[in-house]
Amino acid sequence: MDSEQYPSRMFLRFADTFTPQNRPELTLMSGGEVMLRPRLVRGIAKRARAVGSRSYALSGLFFARKPRIPGPIREAVDALDHFSVSTDRFHEEEVDRAAVFRVLHELLDDGKDVSVQITGEGPDDPYLADVTAAVRREFGDRVPMLVVPLVPMGRAREWMERRPLVAYPPTAAPCSLACWPVIGFNGQVIACGNQDVMDGTVPMPPHLFLGHIARDDWETVRQRVTGSPILQAIRTYGPEYLMERFAGERTCEGYCASCWKAAKAPGLRESVKELVLLPSAVAMREAVEQMAADAGPVGFARRWGIGRYADLVTLGAPRERDLACTG
Repeated sequence: MDSEQYPSRMFLRFADTFTPQNRPELTLMSGGEVMLRPRLVRGIAKRARAVGSRSYALSGLFFARKPRIPGPIREAVDALDHFSVSTDRFHEEEVDRAAVFRVLHELLDDGKDVSVQITGEGPDDPYLADVTAAVRREFGDRVPMLVVPLVPMGRAREWMERRPLVAYPPTAAPCSLACWPVIGFNGQVIACGNQDVMDGTVPMPPHLFLGHIARDDWETVRQRVTGSPILQAIRTYGPEYLMERFAGERTCEGYCASCWKAAKAPGLRESVKELVLLPSAVAMREAVEQMAADAGPVGFARRWGIGRYADLVTLGAPRERDLACTG
């Protein structure tokens, strides 16, 4: 959303296709830096709220270096149901912790639901221990935190240590990230938030492409993400299991790489179409969905974040907890 190359009207037109009877439960906005386009954030948030969709934005708080929150940004934050701050030790070199805390205090004092998303280099990273303790001291456990690992994307590829991947037995490992349509800065809609796919670093796997908001409405996108047999199978069994069972290939290239390779595996798509229609597969899909719901925010944080800090998503009020797990 932080690219000025694509007009606001394209994103607003898509949000206008939400209705009270047919809309996403949550409308999440991030970047890049989402608050570089505050009027667009406000417009989407107002449209989402009008039909009953809750809105959320994640920001690196570049504006916290100013003594006051700029008016257009404050209006955008006020329009949101939840506002989350993203930080890590590199961000703190640009926007110091005291400035971040000042903004959070201001928003909390005004009754805003807020949370913090923190990125670190692993469970033993001393930065994570330091910053999470500082947030708890500063805000008295009123602010939930989602702590996630730093992964080699973008600039991080140049310096992060590359660890060899290990091949594991092909047990089912459902992908809960293939549940959500993700709209890129260019309006392209993908059934995955993997940055390599969003940036075009890897070729777009056809089964992850859901359309484009310049020509497709919400109902079209919703039907594609819920009705695709291969996406149903990925959500239920995971890509590595599908590659082993239907393509006879065990890969050590990684979970996401297995999903990308599935697009070219001979016969996999046809086999999956038959699989998802079986009564046992339908029961399995329903069981996996229920397990994910039962696991709640802490389960999400343990799987996709750093497990040692998973319980921090439960800090704050219940309404905050619901949204903190989705950052």
